[in-house]
Amino acid sequence: MYTTGVNREDLCNFPKSDSPSTINHDKKGSDEEESGRVSREQRADMGQRIQKAAGDLKRSTQLLSTSLKQSPLSPDNLTKVQTDRQFALEVIKDTLQEINYSGTFISLLNVVENEKKKKINTQNVIIREEEGRRKIKALKKQLQNLQKEREADQQQKNEMIAHLKDQLQEMKAKTAMEGKYMKKNAELQIFQTHKKCADEENKLQEEVQLLKSKIDQEIRIHLDIEKFLKQNQSELEESLEFWMEKYDKDVESMQSSLSTLKTSKIIDLQRLKEYSEKYLTYERVIIEDRVERENEWKRRTQEELEFKSIIKLQSWWRGVMVRRGIGIYKYIKKKGGENKGKGKGKGKGKGKPTDKK
Repeated sequence: MYTTGVNREDLCNFPKSDSPSTINHDKKGSDEEESGRVSREQRADMGQRIQKAAGDLKRSTQLLSTSLKQSPLSPDNLTKVQTDRQFALEVIKDTLQEINYSGTFISLLNVVENEKKKKINTQNVIIREEEGRRKIKALKKQLQNLQKEREADQQQKNEMIAHLKDQLQEMKAKTAMEGKYMKKNAELQIFQTHKKCADEENKLQEEVQLLKSKIDQEIRIHLDIEKFLKQNQSELEESLEFWMEKYDKDVESMQSSLSTLKTSKIIDLQRLKEYSEKYLTYERVIIEDRVERENEWKRRTQEELEFKSIIKLQSWWRGVMVRRGIGIYKYIKKKGGENKGKGKGKGKGKGKPTDKK
């Protein structure tokens, strides 16, 4: 309760009315009722979510039991059951920790949503597999039809082969006659080609002589280029040695600078850790100080409001006492009336001689 500098006896003389403290108590009561309603609604919502999650878990366990009844416990099924049991234990442990710390079970809801998505994905895969099987059946039917068509084509082709064999025998007789003719023709063509080859050989020998002279010229040019390249090679080797030395020096300098940077990084990280710890401590102190200041400001404002309301009530009551002449102000009012009567009598005596004139 807040205390003020006003006496209790003065407060008892005031008329009964709704004080600001009672108004504030009423406001606090209404706020507590509203917060209670909100917490009840939140609890109801959480209960509904828990029931929904429990229903999902029951359905999943029922599906698991039916699948185990249909198929015997093979090593694959046992490993799957073991992994599912381990997953359920981890989920229950996480939800219990979350309920103990924050009073919520959002992790459980997230896990349920993820499992629903996985289930939907598996169902989609099963649907796709069924569609693939249907397509395979249709393709098998098409394959059978194609095989029948190919068999019919094969028969037609065999008939064509027999017909073509007959034609082949006829063509062999014709080709034998044509072969004799072509042999004589070929002999004549060979004789003509020999003559052409001899003429072309003479021409090629002349070209060979020209090419030999060009080769000699190219060899001389090659030797000159080789000398020039050797000179450039020596210069390039010297420049390479220079740049290799420079590279080694630069690598050493960079390694030293890198080591210094690493040490400075470690030192900076340690400083950052210390500064972060100091910042957290200072932040806690500042927050506590702010909370204390806000509480002190609220207390002072409440005291000022109560004091102002009490002063207003006192001034109102004094005004009523003065106007109605109650208590001490009764005698003051009487004295004031007598003084006013004497003043009026003096004014009348002074005004008589003026009338005579």
